[in-house]
Amino acid sequence: MDDLILSVVVGSRAYGLDVDDSDTDRRGVFVAPTEDFWRLTKPVTHRDGPLPEQFSWEVERFCRLALDANPTVLECLWSPIVEVVTPFGARLLGLRGAFLSRRAHETFAGYADAQFRRLDPEAPKWKQAMHMIRLLMSGLQLVRTGEPMVRVGGHRDRLLAVRRGEVPWAEVTAWQAALSTELAAAGSVLPEAPDRGRVEEFLIDVRRAHL
Repeated sequence: MDDLILSVVVGSRAYGLDVDDSDTDRRGVFVAPTEDFWRLTKPVTHRDGPLPEQFSWEVERFCRLALDANPTVLECLWSPIVEVVTPFGARLLGLRGAFLSRRAHETFAGYADAQFRRLDPEAPKWKQAMHMIRLLMSGLQLVRTGEPMVRVGGHRDRLLAVRRGEVPWAEVTAWQAALSTELAAAGSVLPEAPDRGRVEEFLIDVRRAHL
């Protein structure tokens, strides 16, 4: 789509957890024409497609979610696979540190915990369990270093063993509990609050440019 300012690959292929049949998950940011916001019917805040497994947010919605430390949105800004990036997309990537705050402690841990609670211990969805473990590891690295863990590196083999169901469920839950405890207790390099002023300045420039 010609209104995309940023499109990245996320999911298993970005994390280094892909297997032969893995999908290519894409996430993007698009900009609606500024004049469309003057109408009673506002532009959409997100959309699916046009490619399979592709989802995009309108730039303001993306910024709001990132300011709220949404894990899925934040990790888009650190994807190692960038397929589309315009000058405004490059500015957005350059702003990624402005979105960070200590709220990430809660959002990464909370999202992973909520997903784990939905898993049935009698018939767990192993792929989902793997991704929730990875998310906790990502959050832990984020609060310690200021960057989430996207590529899993040396953790790949053990995480893929979880995906294949080769790790006993009790061991998976113990790993999850240990990571959650570590994340809750971790010292943080993140600021107390995000830099909303820098983000708003960027958004105003985007709106002016698309008037």
